[in-house]
Amino acid sequence: MAEAHEAVAFQFTVGAEGVSVNLSYDVFKALIYSGCRSWKRRCRRTLKSLHNTIYPGHPLRGIAWCGLIYTLYIKDHDPSYHIIDWIDKHIFRRYFSKQNSQMLACVVFGTGTYFILIQIRQSILKLLFSYHGWMYQEHGKPMGLGQKVWGGLVKLFIGRNPSLYSYQSVLPQLPLPSLDDTLRRYLRTVRPLYSDAEYHQMEILADEFRRTIGRKLQRFLWLKWLISSNYVSDWWEKFVYLRGRSAIMVNSNFYGLDAAYIRPTTVQSARAANIVRATMQYRVRLDHEDIAPLMVQNMIPLCSSQYERQYNTVRVPGKEADIIVHHSDSQHVAVYHKGRWFKIYVFYQGQLLEPSELQMQFDEILRDPVEPAYGEEHLAALTAGERPLWAEAREKYFSTGINRASLEGIEKAAFVLILDEEEFAIGTLSADSSFMSNKQQSENFDKYAHASLHGKGYDRWFDKSFNFIISKDAVAGINVEHSWADAPVSGHMVEYVLKEDIAHLGYDDIGNTRGVPRFTPPKPVKLKWAISEDCNELIERSLAQAKKIFSDVDLHVYIQDIYGKGFMKKCKLSPDAYIQMALQLAHYRDSGRFNLTYEASMTRLFRDGRTETVRSCSIESSEWVKAMEDPSVSKAERIRLLRRACDYHQEQYRDAMTGKGIDRHLFCLYVLSKYFNMESPFLQRVLHEPWKLSTSQTAASYDEKHLKRLMAENPDLVKKYGISEKRNLAPCGGGFGPVASDGYGVSYVIASETLIFFHVSSNRSSPETDSKRFGEHICQAMKDMRDLFETEA
Repeated sequence: MAEAHEAVAFQFTVGAEGVSVNLSYDVFKALIYSGCRSWKRRCRRTLKSLHNTIYPGHPLRGIAWCGLIYTLYIKDHDPSYHIIDWIDKHIFRRYFSKQNSQMLACVVFGTGTYFILIQIRQSILKLLFSYHGWMYQEHGKPMGLGQKVWGGLVKLFIGRNPSLYSYQSVLPQLPLPSLDDTLRRYLRTVRPLYSDAEYHQMEILADEFRRTIGRKLQRFLWLKWLISSNYVSDWWEKFVYLRGRSAIMVNSNFYGLDAAYIRPTTVQSARAANIVRATMQYRVRLDHEDIAPLMVQNMIPLCSSQYERQYNTVRVPGKEADIIVHHSDSQHVAVYHKGRWFKIYVFYQGQLLEPSELQMQFDEILRDPVEPAYGEEHLAALTAGERPLWAEAREKYFSTGINRASLEGIEKAAFVLILDEEEFAIGTLSADSSFMSNKQQSENFDKYAHASLHGKGYDRWFDKSFNFIISKDAVAGINVEHSWADAPVSGHMVEYVLKEDIAHLGYDDIGNTRGVPRFTPPKPVKLKWAISEDCNELIERSLAQAKKIFSDVDLHVYIQDIYGKGFMKKCKLSPDAYIQMALQLAHYRDSGRFNLTYEASMTRLFRDGRTETVRSCSIESSEWVKAMEDPSVSKAERIRLLRRACDYHQEQYRDAMTGKGIDRHLFCLYVLSKYFNMESPFLQRVLHEPWKLSTSQTAASYDEKHLKRLMAENPDLVKKYGISEKRNLAPCGGGFGPVASDGYGVSYVIASETLIFFHVSSNRSSPETDSKRFGEHICQAMKDMRDLFETEA
């Protein structure tokens, strides 16, 4: 049974004694289970698709509606005004008896009218979701009459118990901003960056663009908007991600870290087993669409389309452009350990393996003394180097034979698991520790972040949708390929996995998984390779490219535990705007000037929405920063300017979320200019401006309500791990590489009321940047901002 998956189902040989037939019943059983599972999956998806098509209606309500129509009809109360009679007479009467034909006519009429009512309801919902005035409501002030009516209508029409994709058909399209508005807002955002002469030149370029090719490009873009579900997303995926020919390691992929406060075990195989089990449970929930769509204010759904490619997905290299390949199902996970590649089956006889059964498989891999095959240890470096080199190697050496079969074992896996040989040794943060102790911890976090972002360049399969990394001391990390989705989608999964791992699956007293194996699970399958010297030469070339990239990465995790969002709320300021202003102050002190700043904002209020740019460096923020550096400005004036800057930032963020952003519109106009070979000095200037500061907030959903529910469901967690409002399951966030060669990449997560993680990246080769220095500037900026409000707060 253990070797069933390596056996051949049917063999026959012809010899002197006749024909010898050999059947492997275990494989036949596995094929039957797999086939049944596949058919169940198809049927379930078909039914879910039907349900989503008519949501917020329901098939049972449709049946009840048809029954009502038939009852009224036979009681001589024709609700169709003789339409049923016409259907009965002209379609069914010639084939069925009178009673049956009348019933069928009632069903046809009832089904048609029910679909019409559903279409009306969906149209009303789409119209209601297109209204975004609620976002601009000032916090703390009561809603006006119009907004109350709108909110009541949303609650009336929205429906109950939605599945993950129920609202996709009723989400509005991303609106196309007017050209004049975009140009006006763009010029306002660059005013602090330029001298008077430079700004005047930019005004001239913008006006020339408006008067010449701008209007024509806008009309073509309007046509694309008219026929597309989202006029940005397909081009954004194609040109920003898939057409890029440089390495995706560091330049595109991003990483995430483990929970800040809790280390549930130090047994590597046990942690890997629970992580894999929880991750596959999440995939099962995705397949069943049992995950409720994320809702803003419990009323407005966010687009869920990015979840579709989370598992069984790989980015395949091409010479000119990559493609994303998504497989409908996968029953195994690819595992890397000490230079060897394995695949383990996570389903057996149609059942998802329990953690104790998975741990047996991982223990076997850890004990396996087999050395890697020639070229196998550094094989994954092909995914870390430049894309044309990987495309060449894949076509030449991995398109046939044993290499192709083994490559499919990785690329068709649900995801990749890395059993790392390193110990991250980050321990746990104390909610009550001093700043110095956590500052010392940040040095270990730096190594941990480096390992999660790029590893050694050959021990992560960077093309896979995500790699879970389990260190030798059982600390978890994740590396995510960016083209298929944005960080909040994988963040949602990571939070679910950590909660399941720690709060529900758990560990025994010595750190192993709970439970007793039901049977001996299938053995891990060692992937086999036949790598030639020429192929290995390409592998080593790619590894050299990868080493050059990751050796240049300067990555620092600054742990801000002096205060957190609790203090910011007392100051009546948005935590995100507050932190963005701190970054503006820190960056000005670091570089001595104002620079173009990118903050990622989502556009998932619209169908197929991804991201938009918030330009955090503004006239208001620059005035406040100058006031902070001018000792003659009073504290009251600094506070006034800070509130003004935060308010404007919030307005920009809301504009970006509601489809009134700047950069995606200009990006699409630039793409069209290239299609039609129309050169624009203005667009060239805009699209090639370097983002010296690129920022992003990682959302954490473990708020007070979630924590109280978790502690009520699992009272032993409070005793075992000390989980509380201060010590929660929120991850340490994650980060990404710098966007500009002489700039910074900053990701931050508000982990609790008193704790914020800043992940700062830059390039060592740049004399203008230093990640630790920038972390110190952030620290000082946060202290200076706290001092402004010390007496008030």
